[in-house]
Amino acid sequence: MTDPTGQSRAVLPIPDRQHLGLVTYDAKDPDTEFPPITPLLPPAGAPNVLVVLLDDVGYGASSAFGGPADTPTAERLQSSGLTYTRFHTTALCAPTRAALLSGRNHHSVGMGSVTETATSAPGLSGLRPNTKAALPMTLKLNGYSTAQFGKCHEVPPWQTSPVGPFTSWPTGEGGFEHFYGFIGGENNQYYPALYEGVAPVEADKTPEEGYHLTEDLADHAIDWVRMQKSLAPDKPFFVYFAPGATHAPHHVPKEWADKYEGRFAGGWDAQRESILEQQKQRGVVPADAVLTPRPEAIPAWEDMSEEMKPVLERQMEVYAGFLEHTDFHVGRLVDAIEELGALDNTLVYYIIGDNGASAEGTINGAFNEMANFNGLAAIETPEFMAEVKDKFGTKDAYNHYSVGWAWAMCTPYQWTKQVASHWGGTRNGTIVHWPAGIRTKGETRSQFTHVIDVAPTILEVAKLPEPTFVNGVQQSPIEGTSMVYTFDDAEAAERHDLQYFEMAGNRGIYYKGWSAVTRHSTPWLFAEALPALDDDVWELYDGSQDWTQSKDLAAELPEKLAALQRLWLIEAVKYNVLPIDDRRFERFNPHIAGRPQLVSGNRQVLFPGMKRLSEHSVLSIKNRSFSVTAAVDIADGITANGVMIAQGGRFGGWALYAREGRAKFVYNLLGMTEFVVGSDVDIPAGSHQIRVEFAYDGGGLARGGGVTIYHDGHEVGSGRVEQTQPMVFSADETTDIGDDYGMPVSVDYSGATTFNGRIEVVQIDVGDDDHTHLIDPEEVARVALSRQ
Repeated sequence: MTDPTGQSRAVLPIPDRQHLGLVTYDAKDPDTEFPPITPLLPPAGAPNVLVVLLDDVGYGASSAFGGPADTPTAERLQSSGLTYTRFHTTALCAPTRAALLSGRNHHSVGMGSVTETATSAPGLSGLRPNTKAALPMTLKLNGYSTAQFGKCHEVPPWQTSPVGPFTSWPTGEGGFEHFYGFIGGENNQYYPALYEGVAPVEADKTPEEGYHLTEDLADHAIDWVRMQKSLAPDKPFFVYFAPGATHAPHHVPKEWADKYEGRFAGGWDAQRESILEQQKQRGVVPADAVLTPRPEAIPAWEDMSEEMKPVLERQMEVYAGFLEHTDFHVGRLVDAIEELGALDNTLVYYIIGDNGASAEGTINGAFNEMANFNGLAAIETPEFMAEVKDKFGTKDAYNHYSVGWAWAMCTPYQWTKQVASHWGGTRNGTIVHWPAGIRTKGETRSQFTHVIDVAPTILEVAKLPEPTFVNGVQQSPIEGTSMVYTFDDAEAAERHDLQYFEMAGNRGIYYKGWSAVTRHSTPWLFAEALPALDDDVWELYDGSQDWTQSKDLAAELPEKLAALQRLWLIEAVKYNVLPIDDRRFERFNPHIAGRPQLVSGNRQVLFPGMKRLSEHSVLSIKNRSFSVTAAVDIADGITANGVMIAQGGRFGGWALYAREGRAKFVYNLLGMTEFVVGSDVDIPAGSHQIRVEFAYDGGGLARGGGVTIYHDGHEVGSGRVEQTQPMVFSADETTDIGDDYGMPVSVDYSGATTFNGRIEVVQIDVGDDDHTHLIDPEEVARVALSRQ
């Protein structure tokens, strides 16, 4: 394809053309003439693009789709844009994001699940093939300015360290010129682990000073858009705004949650009925849509204890406030674009959720997700939950709502996030807004659409072809279908009429109105025995008569079901879905799964200045004996203070540090108890080795152990840690040398974290008494999937 400028855009980068005209000897010769240098631009009229992707929002959560959380920005864009009521995702975070940014099915780009469960199978590798270039790369090489703000969970764990490789990072082969956000599945909204490009950076203020991650991301996005339009007004931009909200932890300023006080006293069963009525009034479901029944695995609201009900209400108040708060900051970005006079010619995709609502918070919800991640949810008793109810949503909590609320937020559909077989896991409300390119306003579109359709839509409105070569590599076809045909024709015949779904064995197929589905597992029941894949029970639904998948026709139409099952298998072969992998423990063992592991062995040496190291980047000291040795130098006259090494943060972790001249070791158990052991003598001036040894009690997981502190091999203090965390310290906190970034592990040094001596080296040695083989495979799977 050649645009009016004469540039061929099928091969990217666009090849430079040598000037073959007259070349004079003297530049002053009047015949000297060369074509002017012109900046690379896409074809004339190409719009700006803003893609907003929220996290873990069910179809029935936002007021724009009949839900209880007020989302005026979404409603504003609806009124002058289009509402898509049958837009679908993949049922899980990283797969949806990989599909969105490539225009290909998630297995096609190696993201059949989250990167933490990657295997060597092509559909589950966690690696996007270079034959399927990312959309931002295509846009950048065609003259767009590109920037991402927020969450990136597409980086494999073995590539998350400061040494990369950075090919899966946004500013690597992701194609973004600018990135400000976080790497991984979730982040503390008050103390985030942030990156600018590939460099870790720290937030510029504290929660006490009003910091919140969503606001920070919006601030950076607004600043970038203003700068881009100031310095390159002729270049369109592509902005991907993925704030990470409303994924747990559900953190929001108290006043936003308090707006919803008393609104959820009726519980989740009544809430679903109320949502469905609102959905019908708004026209986002048909008038005859049927509310699907509550699964047996979810208790009725009336069966919850009276002691827990106020806690559960507060969980939902916090969540609703979190979603409204997020929508508000999306609105700030939209307002900024409008103030620049650019909104009319900006194609806005507002995708309200990358999957259904998250049912990973247990039946009672969680005050600190880390307790659940470590198999210690029983610590959070109803009495404890009632005591800390008013802390939900604050910096002192790391909270998630109950499974019942997640199910209600997916109204009117069955199931939730992770369940790719049913619409509760995959149907997300979506709004498209582009005044300069869409004549109709405020209308609804009901054609089947999917997240892989976004990329070809953007290319079509920008008048750009699918590239055949990118960076010298021949490209495979985009697998999505442009949605442009629906923009001005509500009755247009559906073009994306075939789509498979699969996630952890939950699978389904959509074809011309019909869907055949089978649920293989339950998101929050990791101890359940999984059936053989061939024993899964399939269901059949006629979408033309049954919007919500409420009437199973499998028994009545076995031939129709068989035809769709066969079609699912054909699509599965085509897009690298096979082999279906429902393994749990095995996929979390890198050696069995066949993926790289960044750190192995029994010793790791770390150096000063190393910081923000993910748990994947550091030897695990869990369920075993270990020692940590810090070689330090203390100047004369200096009283040693500060952190030598810290891992984790406020909700779980450990640290070796000095306070008032003496070495100390702290083990923070889930933010509930701090075990502190100190030395009896000061660290003297000069060069010394400070070592802490932990002698694990053994005999199982999460046991305690004895702690001994040494100066240059001489014992100077001892004590005990009574219990440890067996699985994970944090989903977002990191390991730091010479400081403790984010939320400090201990209140004992929270006011002075930077070590005031010189650190030469820190060495971790782990013993051979590793008890991780005793970890229940179901627990391993639950933790990894819950953190995405």
